[in-house]
Amino acid sequence: MAERDDSPDKDEKELKEKVLHARISETLDQELRTKAASLGLSVSNLVRNILLNTFGLVEDVLQDSASIARSARGEPDPVVKRAKQAEEAARGREAERAAAAPIVGWQDSTLAVNAVCERCNKILAKGTKGAFAVREVPGPRTVLCPKCLKKELGDAHDD
Repeated sequence: MAERDDSPDKDEKELKEKVLHARISETLDQELRTKAASLGLSVSNLVRNILLNTFGLVEDVLQDSASIARSARGEPDPVVKRAKQAEEAARGREAERAAAAPIVGWQDSTLAVNAVCERCNKILAKGTKGAFAVREVPGPRTVLCPKCLKKELGDAHDD
């Protein structure tokens, strides 16, 4: 049988904070009081803030120390490794999607650099004609020589 707490003070009880007693030296007590006064805080609030921030700081130091140790051993940081793997996978998916994007047209051009025909592997010298694929989405650069372009367009007209 589940217990019910219908008391009106239930929320108030959950909000109450615990009191922590600790023995400290006279010197530390004076340092805490001086620092609290300079910050305009009570000693209690200063100590609470120190404790809260220290746990986060210790956790960060431990994580950084582990990362430094892995680095010293030549091991990759697992967080960085996972991020790189996710980035590479995303790039791979994007490249696959772009390569699969249909070509909607061909742009004749005079080449400013050497290129290679995608179909026949003919070297297209700088200053010669070539045709670039225009895709629905950005994708790999596809260049065809005039001969392969003619075949490509001829095949398209035969459908």
